[in-house]
Parts: sequence; C-alpha cells; structure tokens
Amino acid sequence: MQTPRQLIQPVTNPTILTVGYSTHEWPEFLALLRGASVTAIADVRSHPQARLPQYRREHLEPALKREGIAYVFLGDYLGARRVESECYLDDRADYGLVAKLPAFREGIERLEKGAAEYRIALLCAEKEPLDCHRGVLICRTLLEEGWEVGHLLADGAIEPHAETEDRMIDWMGVDPLLDAATPREELLKRAYHERGLEVSYHRPASDE
Repeated sequence: MQTPRQLIQPVTNPTILTVGYSTHEWPEFLALLRGASVTAIADVRSHPQARLPQYRREHLEPALKREGIAYVFLGDYLGARRVESECYLDDRADYGLVAKLPAFREGIERLEKGAAEYRIALLCAEKEPLDCHRGVLICRTLLEEGWEVGHLLADGAIEPHAETEDRMIDWMGVDPLLDAATPREELLKRAYHERGLEVSYHRPASDE
C-alpha cells in the first residue's frame, strides 16, 4: 500500500473522485487510476460482481493491492439496492430517504475519514455518472457536506460534479424562456429528483 499523502487540491483536481469500469480492459482501467493519482478504491456496488471477471471483488481487490492501490467494499453502506424497507416508495428506492439512513450516513463518514489519507475513487459499473447512484445520490451528499467531487471519465479527463449537475439540468429539457427566472438551486433540486426516479433501484414487489 502506498504511503498516505496529504490531500489539498483545487477544484480542477477534486478530493473525491468517482469512476465506472464500464467495458475497460484491466490495463486501460489501471492507467485511468494512475493518471488521476488514485490511491484507494471505494467499491459502492451493492453486489460486487461483474460480467467482466477482472471487476469481480475476488479478483479486483487483490489486483488493486498488487498495484499499491487500497480497496474497501462499501456496498453495504452506500449501495443502490437497499435492504431498509423504510426508504422505498412504491417499491422504488427514494434517494432523499436513502440519504437519511444510518447505514448510508456511516458510509459517508467512512469515506470522509479515508479521504484524509487517500486519493479515493468511488467505483461502480456505469460509464456515465448520471446513470449511476454514485453521481445522483452519493456525490450530492458529499457536495452538501463541503467536499470537492469529480468524475474520472473514460478519456482520463476529470469532470467537476458542478459541471455534471449542469448536464443533468440540461437533460431535463429546461425551456430557456419558461425557466430563465428560476434559480439554479430549484432547477437542480428538480433535476436530482427526476433523475433519481429514473436511475434508482426498483425492487420486486415480493422483496418486502
């Protein structure tokens, strides 16, 4: 494991990153992490399995550690598929309720402690952060608590989450004439709600 470093970065080099492994081959994915100076992976998948075997936990964890990159599984705390019945509305996980769960809060606290020592990237499968709970739920919470967050994209660029939020607002189909006077905060609140409905986990009715 690499020696922990003091992390004080400007907005263009965010403190906490996210990354989706998507269809990356292992050398390509490792190069992304190296290029962003990632020293720890926080796996936020509810079930750390994958179609590509290199991203299954039993292979991923030792492979990262051989490269000097720490690994921690936080899916029980920060995963999208919740076991807590109180966070479901009509069998769909409500992100506003998920964010208040004790287990979720504990996961955020663990992230915050780890970020004092490591350059952390939250790991999930989706290439696009707006298709994943890491972008629509976890990063929103981190921003609200004062953290700088960014997304490690497939080309190695880091997109600050504020820019991701702007894209999310655009995806809403905002009418510049009707919404010109609406504060960004209100548009953003609507965008998070609508995107959350689109990407959140919908459990089978029998999973109560």
